[in-house]
Amino acid sequence: MRVTIIGQGYVGLPVAMRSVEVGHDVTGVEKNPDRAQRLAAGDSFVEDVPSDVLAAALASGRYRAVAELPSGPSFDVAVITVPTPLHDGAPDLSFIESAAAELAPSVAPGCLVILESTTYPGTTEELMVPLLEAGSGLTAGRDFRVGYSPERIDPGNQQYNFVTTPKVVAGIDAESLAAVEGFYRTLVNEVVPVKGCKEAELTKLIENTFRHVNVALVNELAVFAYELGIDVWDAIDAASTKPFGYMRFTPGPGVGGHCLPIDPSYLSWRVKQSLNRQFRFVELANDVNEHMPQYVVNRVNLALNHDAKSIRGSRILILGLAYKKGSSDARESPSVRVAELLMTLGADVHTVDPFVEGLPQQLAGVQRVDLSIDEVADADIVVVLTDHDEFDYPMVAANASRVLDTRRRMSNHANVEML
Repeated sequence: MRVTIIGQGYVGLPVAMRSVEVGHDVTGVEKNPDRAQRLAAGDSFVEDVPSDVLAAALASGRYRAVAELPSGPSFDVAVITVPTPLHDGAPDLSFIESAAAELAPSVAPGCLVILESTTYPGTTEELMVPLLEAGSGLTAGRDFRVGYSPERIDPGNQQYNFVTTPKVVAGIDAESLAAVEGFYRTLVNEVVPVKGCKEAELTKLIENTFRHVNVALVNELAVFAYELGIDVWDAIDAASTKPFGYMRFTPGPGVGGHCLPIDPSYLSWRVKQSLNRQFRFVELANDVNEHMPQYVVNRVNLALNHDAKSIRGSRILILGLAYKKGSSDARESPSVRVAELLMTLGADVHTVDPFVEGLPQQLAGVQRVDLSIDEVADADIVVVLTDHDEFDYPMVAANASRVLDTRRRMSNHANVEML
């Protein structure tokens, strides 16, 4: 099959590589010209796709990376995997809109268009389909097929990847569902068909809202347990021994990445717009998780006070900028927010992250360093925000004057305080 994938980021590129692997001819459309050039040169910027895999796909002749969609009918299947950010608390679907409008003139009878971008229920049928029909002059369902399949990419996950994670699929009608299901059965081990596109869109939001709410629960528990003089980590360990009716979640400095800080708000926004009601669980979880970086800064301040020091002028070493361990993704990362708050208060902030390239613009005053005995010893406090396995935690515990560990990688040390 001829497959066009719009968006070649952490979702689209793995889909493209797997499509090439099974024998499809793939055009990857990456609107960022610099990124498109890197892909065309075999230089991958997606951690789950090594450059040698990309180079092999290019060498096969079945993959090409372009900055603009070729004109005219050019695909049997098109997959849209573009970002869906929030702006001022409201969904920004402009990337989906532009992708659908750009794709529409190339829609031909018999083709299939699939949306994978995370969004609120109704987007596929109420937003994307009208744009495809207006630009093609064809009718969805009668002339071409349309479906939705939520992405389930977990960057850095070594156990569950694109192929081994069950793929939820849906179509606007029975024929569309059959086409979507048939395409993904060539790519993944298991396909899970659902009733319709709205159900598939809601599936993704349920998954992320579930995690978001439970992370908020343990984060708030951590705050109160500290004030009550209770070891929340020990209690969580004990609760985790229950073989039924419990799922382990652990505290941290907040939530990050594209999913948890954003996706549940899509559902909350949809409920508000359509029903004029508040999704209270989501809004409460947002409030708790959004305030965790400030809570971490407050704990840093308390820890320094024990040594008769203030944040202003203190040298603070932050371990980790990515939103999760083993990842290079610093989007919406609570680590970035913590560093920003500390800088605002006058701290001399140094940071270590072996995965994240460069620094976000708001951290222009932060110094990137390598993790060393000297850096650890020179810091007034070390703050563990992202628990990359590559960090030498025993060395940090042995040489730091004081540590605030938000991920519990260094327990049972007199100089280490847990979140």
